[in-house]
Amino acid sequence: MIKRAAQRIRRLFKRPPDPYARLMARVELTRGDLAIDCGANVGKVTRHFARTGATVHAFEPNPYAFAELQARCGRMPNVHLYQQGVHTQDTTMKLYLHEFAADDQVGWSQGSSMLDFKSNINPETYVDVPVVDLVRFIEGLGQRVAVLKMDVEGVEIPILNALIDTGTIHRIDLLLCELHDHRVPELKDDADALRERIAAENLTHIKFDWI
Repeated sequence: MIKRAAQRIRRLFKRPPDPYARLMARVELTRGDLAIDCGANVGKVTRHFARTGATVHAFEPNPYAFAELQARCGRMPNVHLYQQGVHTQDTTMKLYLHEFAADDQVGWSQGSSMLDFKSNINPETYVDVPVVDLVRFIEGLGQRVAVLKMDVEGVEIPILNALIDTGTIHRIDLLLCELHDHRVPELKDDADALRERIAAENLTHIKFDWI
């Protein structure tokens, strides 16, 4: 009786499974490998990647999230942080903040986007952010990318097409990506076309269910 009660209490207070731990169970990284985290936010995935000993390049354009990312990961010697977004060219773009961002800039930072039609952003509240051409960045590394994680709130599609167009996709061993078309209906046609292209070109190392 006491034993069963104790088991019930442990189940009640058991922490929910860490989705990033589940992610890492699918990722093979070791010291000397190279990983890229695009849309690093406050660094949860970055830290998991870095703990393997791999060199990690982490991009986060939201200034509030980047400050937290820097506080969490800035002292890790194998992590390189960039307060930049990623896209298909080196430029400056508007990063639209979540409609509730004023209530909690860090907490709502995951909802910021470069898409002005995304339903949960405020089109009148934005910051201008530097953006790096991801193809150029990867080609300049001079090393294969073991893992690229990309969760950049809606601009994944043109970036993925550019990676495929240039052949840079073949420099990446595993690409984990969120397309957001299930939340942003305007992206559906382009997302469907991209999925068909990936299937036709047999790019099986691109995974859309990264978490």
